[in-house]
Formats: sequence, structure tokens, C-alpha cells
Amino acid sequence: MHKTPTLTVIIPTYNEEGYIEDALKSVAFADEIILIDSFSEDATVLLATPLVSKVISREFDNFSNQKNEALKQAKGQWVLFLDADERVSKSLEKEIIDTIENSVHSGYKINFPHFYMNRFLYNHSDDVLRLVKREGAYYMGEVHEKLQCQGSVGKLKNKMLHYTYKDLHSYLTKKERYAWFQAKQQYAKGKRATWMHLWFKPMFRFFKSYIIKGGYRDGIPGLTVAGVNAYGVFQRYVKLRLLYKSME
Repeated sequence: MHKTPTLTVIIPTYNEEGYIEDALKSVAFADEIILIDSFSEDATVLLATPLVSKVISREFDNFSNQKNEALKQAKGQWVLFLDADERVSKSLEKEIIDTIENSVHSGYKINFPHFYMNRFLYNHSDDVLRLVKREGAYYMGEVHEKLQCQGSVGKLKNKMLHYTYKDLHSYLTKKERYAWFQAKQQYAKGKRATWMHLWFKPMFRFFKSYIIKGGYRDGIPGLTVAGVNAYGVFQRYVKLRLLYKSME
């Protein structure tokens, strides 16, 4: 008798008590759910434990290593990576199940429209590889990590519900945290921030977000997201200069 391919969902967390239960309930259809937690200081693990197959506690070093550790312990033939602020809709659930039972590719990208100011910004969206056959799959890159798989890659039709930012403060805080992480990474590689990095790159990020990707169609939220994205790039290079200055 044909055995249906099993699905493992992997969710990395750190202090996600406000999000984690809804995320886990949206993937209750999975055969296995692994939570890999970076020693949360809130109730994340307590809330998640009854809803998952396994909790892995691991000190965070970078995003790829965190997810790769969970991938080593996964048992499913297929793996779906999910963040705590993401939800699998019923239509996406059905498509995922149908896809892994009748797959023609080794991996599938899912579209992620950003959620900001109580609306989904469909012109601020990304196609991200998140559903893969476990065999041969791995993450690479420390900050903006990328999932790799062996074989061809397709794309699912249904979108992931991604509640990206609670408010402007959380959005800026996230950009600030990423900026420090990226600056330290570039400092370790001996890279320096020039005036071009400080001015041209932020302006291009705004232009790409607002014009090329069509953020202007999303009104004020689209303008805000483009501005904050540019600010994040600017902060990265400011912090890189500060790292060099602190070593003088």
C-alpha cells in the first residue's frame, strides 16, 4: 500500500508567547512539529510544549545553524519552515498536502505579503523557498539565510499569512537588531562603509521597495515600509563605521 509522505514543520522561536499558539494551531495537520527555541525568557516553550512533537533548546549563534540543527532531527520526508508570526491558511494547508502527495519538484516557494497597519501589502511580498524534501536540504547564510534543496523548485499558489510587524516600534526595533547583526558580520570580514554605502544604498533600497516592487500602490503603509527599509540599510553601515571607530 502506498504510504503518504510525512510532513515535519520546524519553527524557530525566541520570546514569541504572543504568537506561538496561533502559529502551531495553523499547522496541526503536520505529522511532526519541532520547536527550536533560543532559550526564551517568556512563556513560549510552556505554551508550545502541548502542541509540538519535540522542543529543542539551543543557544542562538546564527539563523542557518539554528534551523539546520532542527533539520537534522526531523523525521518527515518533507519539511515546512514556519516563523512564529506566520499562519498557514486552510487553502494553503490543502495545497501543501496535495503537493507533497503529487510532487513534481523537490522544493516549493510560497508568497509572503507583508502585513502592516492592519492590512496585507501585496506589493511588498516575497517568494520564499520554505517547503522542501528533507533529504539534501540545508540553510546557508547567517542573517538573511537561504534554504537550499536538491532538485527543481516550483511555487505554490496560495499565500502565507505573515503578520510581519505589530507596529512601527517593533518594525524599527527589528531593523535595529538586524543592522547590528549585519554590521558585525561585515566587520568580521574586514569590509568598510563608504559614503556610497551610507547614501546611495539606502536611496536605492527605497526606490526598489516603493517604485520597482510597486509599494506606492499600497498607500501610506507602502510608503512607510519603503522608508523603514531604507533606514535599516542606512543603520547597517552607520553601525559598521561605529565598530571601526570603537577599535581606533
